[in-house]
Amino acid sequence: MHQIGGGGEVVVAAIVVVVVVVVVVVVVKVVGVLVVVVVVIVVVVVSNSSSSSSSSSSTVVLVVVVVLEVVVVVAVVLVVLVVLEVVVVAVVLLVLVVLVVVVVLVLVVVVVVVVMVVMVAVVVVGGWWWWYLLW
Repeated sequence: MHQIGGGGEVVVAAIVVVVVVVVVVVVVKVVGVLVVVVVVIVVVVVSNSSSSSSSSSSTVVLVVVVVLEVVVVVAVVLVVLVVLEVVVVAVVLLVLVVLVVVVVLVLVVVVVVVVMVVMVAVVVVGGWWWWYLLW
């Protein structure tokens, strides 16, 4: 029972880790978008207040802002992919451990049943002839 409970705790812990990572990724994305919006607002205000600003400098700033947004999106996607890979590996390992435990338990049950059948056969047949088969 304790091993089964431990497995359940591992599954719950994995689910909690996934939820926390998803929340962190969403927060990072929202913060990234907010930073880009603030940068755009600051650039627009500075370029409007500056009398010597040209269209080429505002174009460069807009390109930089777009590049920053793409970098944020790529970083978030990479983090999500790494986290999903870790979660998938953890789940696969958990399933493999459960399968190994189940196989071991089945083998133990089979061995116990075979030993019981042999013992019952020895008692039913009686005699010492089976010792000669073992030796």
